Amino acid sequence: MSSRRSRSRISDDQIADLVSKLQQLIPEIRNRRSDKVSASKVLQETCNYIRNLHREVDGLSERLSQLLESIDSDSAQAAIIRSLLM
Repeated sequence: MSSRRSRSRISDDQIADLVSKLQQLIPEIRNRRSDKVSASKVLQETCNYIRNLHREVDGLSERLSQLLESIDSDSAQAAIIRSLLM
């Protein structure tokens, strides 16, 4: 089992590289002037960003559901929406 653990272990350099990549992806951190951000802050902001994305998706899904309920399913609008969703 010890050989299995050592193969799956991530080095400090790999962790630093992954945190750096996350830092570049998260707008809240990327837009800061300072390049010095702790790994814990990057991870915290990443979690916040993902939560916000989930809320946005939920809101957009709700709006789409309302839109689909308000239009005639045989209309041209419904056909366009269906084609966009596929």
